[in-house]
Parts: sequence; structure tokens; C-alpha cells
Amino acid sequence: MQAAGCKTLYPMERLSVMGLFESFGRYPELIPMRARLARGFIDDPPDVLIGIDAPDFNLTLERKVRERGIPTVHFVSPSVWAWRSYRMKKIRRAVDLMLTLFPFEAEFYRQHQIPVEFVGHPLADEIEDNPDEGAARRELGLPTDGEIVALLPGSRTSEVEFLASPLVRTARWLADRREGLRFVVPLVGPSTTKQFEIALRRHGAGLDVKLFEQASRACMRAANAVILASGTASLEAMLLKKPMVITYRALAATYWIMERWVGSNVRFAGLPNLLAGRLVVPELMQRYAEPEWLGPPILRALEQPGAFEETRAEFARVHADLKKDAARRAADVIVGLAKQRATA
Repeated sequence: MQAAGCKTLYPMERLSVMGLFESFGRYPELIPMRARLARGFIDDPPDVLIGIDAPDFNLTLERKVRERGIPTVHFVSPSVWAWRSYRMKKIRRAVDLMLTLFPFEAEFYRQHQIPVEFVGHPLADEIEDNPDEGAARRELGLPTDGEIVALLPGSRTSEVEFLASPLVRTARWLADRREGLRFVVPLVGPSTTKQFEIALRRHGAGLDVKLFEQASRACMRAANAVILASGTASLEAMLLKKPMVITYRALAATYWIMERWVGSNVRFAGLPNLLAGRLVVPELMQRYAEPEWLGPPILRALEQPGAFEETRAEFARVHADLKKDAARRAADVIVGLAKQRATA
């Protein structure tokens, strides 16, 4: 958005925090920030306010400006179908239109009489049906032969803090059982790279590991299999048709609360399983984020690639369902809402 000419009022990184307890320290900064944004938009009204993700921050902002007659759209539905469904009342007050990436989300909003449009997922439009593994390896300067496993510890510093060591130790477990195995690790910037390098020094002596910044898709495309933190990256790996294991770790108290809030509403944590409606990808969370659990599914995928074909076909079916020219559909709907309000 900045490259396209958008003006940044506050750095996005200040919103990039996960977890209930981990977020508390940011409240003194975020609450006055949101109030200043609301005053600015009310004093100089936009044609439409589009809140992108960050629901705990954006929905309150949207409600405040909508009360002053400014049309609001929220793009990327919060996971109200999984937990905190009481937020539907707040969403109804905050948005004129919800745009969803997944079809099951749109159905949930229709059931609650909230205007909604399923636009598809932008990643499904961007990622080709049959990704070129060799081209990705050449792009990254990797050998075109041999086996590669991608390790994705997440984009936030808190995620990397919890997952770096388990992933490096899993790489050690796999390398001890698969000769010549290489590893690639995409990271978002210097701070997470430094965190992962600390884990490598502690547990990764002798491993063939290459770190990259801002190259997650290329790393996954180049890999034979992927181990990754639960989140949007699992959808990307699914669209790339890669064997994968989904994992996650958080503070024990945070995970305990999340497990009880979410576990009673949904069967799965990973997007590939949610979209398929069944367990197609292993989910190994918290205490199972250890080499003896994470390693075996990846080893089987490397040793028996033919066994993955049924799962690959399921991934292709989901890809087709999500490929809807999402950016154009979203833009058309938003422009239509703005025009409708301008002529009302």
C-alpha cells in the first residue's frame, strides 16, 4: 500500500502482536492511537473506511466513524465462527459490509443478518495451479536436485521466540535420518532473523540451513515439504500443493484459554483442514511441537511422495473454490457501496 502511494499515519508493526496476555502491554499506546484516527476521519471524512483485518482495533474504529455517517467495510472476517461469537453484535454496529475470504464465513454472516460478500482469496488468484519447484530453487540460488524442507516459524517475534528452537531441533532429527537434506527458513526481517540465528547456534551445528528475508512463498515453492506456524502460511502451502505439518506454541496460559474458547466451536486449527472439512494435514500444537512429533510426518512425505496424491487433489479442489478474482470483486463491491451512499 505504501508503494502504491498510501500515506502511513502509524507503523503497522505496532499492531503486530498475538496472544491475550502478550497484547496487554500495547493497550496504553493503541487506545489513544485509535481515538486520534477516529477524530481525524470524522473531521475529514473519507468516501468509505475499509478496515483490513486487526478486528480488535478496527471494529471499534469503524463503529465510531459509521455513527457519523461514514460508510464502513471490513475486509478479512475475524474468526467469529470459531470463538467470541458475541462479537457479532459489535460487527453489526460497526460495518455496512463484511467481505470474506472463505465461503463458510459468508454463510455464517448471512445467518446473523449481516451484509456480506464472499470475494474469494487473493492468494488463490496469485498462486499458479502447478507451481514450478525448479524455478523457485533457481530464484533462491539453491541446487535444483536433492530434498529441501521449509521451516516457517511465523511472522511475529513472539511466534519465532516460541518456535525457533523446536523447528531447528526437528531439522536435526530429520537430517539424522535423511542424508543430504537441506532446509530453508523465510523470515520477515532482521529481528526475527536474529532470533532464529540464536536457535541455530544452540541446536543447528552442521545443518545445511539457509535463511531468507521476505521470501516465504519462494521457499515453500522450492521445498518438498513444509513445517509451519498455524496461520495464513498454511493456506499458502496448501495452494502450493505441499505436504506440511502445522504447529504452534504460545504462553501456557494463553494457549489454555484459547483451547477452551475455540476448541468447543471448531474441530481444527489449520485452514487446510477447515476448508477441506476433515483432517488432511497434521496439527501438532504446544507440547507436541517437538521433533519426535513434528519429524515423522515430514519423513513419511519425503520417503513416500506417492502417498500424498489424494491430499494434493483435495488441495487443488479447494484452490479452485477460492479462485474468484478476489481483488477485483472486492474493489467493485466497495466502489459500489461508496457510489450508493454518495447518491443517497
